[in-house]
Amino acid sequence: MLKRKMLRTLVTDLRNNPAVAILGPRQVGKTTLARQLQKQLKKKVIYLDLEKQSDVRKLGEPEMFFEMYKNDCVILDEVQRMPDLFSALRPAIDEHRKNGRFILLGSASPQLVRGVSESLAGRIVYRELTPLGLAELPASIPVSKHWLRGGYPKALLARNNSIADDWMDGFVRSYVERDLSDMFGMNISTTVMRNFLSMLAHSNSGIWNAQNFARSLGISSPTASRYLDFLEASFLVRKLPAWFVNAKKRLVKSPKIYLRDSGMLHHIAGVTDLTQLHGNLIAGGSWEGYVVEEICKQLPADVQAFYYRTQAGAECDLVLVRNLKVLACIEIKFSLAPTLSRGFFEACEDLQPNEKILLTAGFEKYPLENGVKSMPLLAFTQVEMKNILK
Repeated sequence: MLKRKMLRTLVTDLRNNPAVAILGPRQVGKTTLARQLQKQLKKKVIYLDLEKQSDVRKLGEPEMFFEMYKNDCVILDEVQRMPDLFSALRPAIDEHRKNGRFILLGSASPQLVRGVSESLAGRIVYRELTPLGLAELPASIPVSKHWLRGGYPKALLARNNSIADDWMDGFVRSYVERDLSDMFGMNISTTVMRNFLSMLAHSNSGIWNAQNFARSLGISSPTASRYLDFLEASFLVRKLPAWFVNAKKRLVKSPKIYLRDSGMLHHIAGVTDLTQLHGNLIAGGSWEGYVVEEICKQLPADVQAFYYRTQAGAECDLVLVRNLKVLACIEIKFSLAPTLSRGFFEACEDLQPNEKILLTAGFEKYPLENGVKSMPLLAFTQVEMKNILK
């Protein structure tokens, strides 16, 4: 069984808080992680799956149910399906204020976070569980395989690429045909959403332009933006905001868009093995998105990620910021021996970072001109990033 880094954090959370929410996309391992937590808790655990009508019926009188199990830990899976539960959770917690009473699992952030803010403020902590990251990979899985298949456990651990692709096909179908409509209460055309995802895949790492998507799909710009918001709220898309503190420059301010899991990106783009990937037009954007996601997974709460681009051509793929101070400007290249553009040096001149980094698909670490350090992704995430974030 794969070990998730979050397990230890969650154990501490449950020892110090009445409720803990674990957010993340479907099939990422939230339920498995919650069951692992059971072994760490010195109390009886009651598990309810709110997609099962038999479990939903048990909560016909939630106040009575929570009172009955006030000394136990209750796990509520897919809790966003019953948002009314939050109004019952608050008095249940306040009447019997004990730590580790509830574990809430959710696949969509808007309903769950809204319930937290309205009903459970000061009573809960919430964590996002992402697909498996580099820091969690077993030694037997190389970075190239992780990049190709992504971090969803069943795809990553499949016996071969064909089985992994078949699993991802079912996962995407389920999201497009059922889950998005169920979670957000809207009738979303499956054909339009499939085409929307395909456009996202082929423009991965690009700057969001709602009008271009709307024009191609025959929908309005607000609808295109709303679809993107749905995918972001489902933890499938990352919007990387632009850094625009420098008011003296004419800056690009729309976010860059990434499908967060590289395996999902490759499936949607029809890429099933590394040979196809290396020769595909999406390779550069895919690698950039993979690197951005892996770095963002490891960032502490007080460090934010941005990109930077001016109308005059200065640009940087990733900017790490703490308290308005630029810690690092990072350029990402899918190449063994890349060269840096003038635009990157201009961005560094504008932002004055503590560190200037070039991340490559190579294996060596070496210095470049103007204080830039070139290195592979693993060298950055395992060593250099810790130094930058001190």
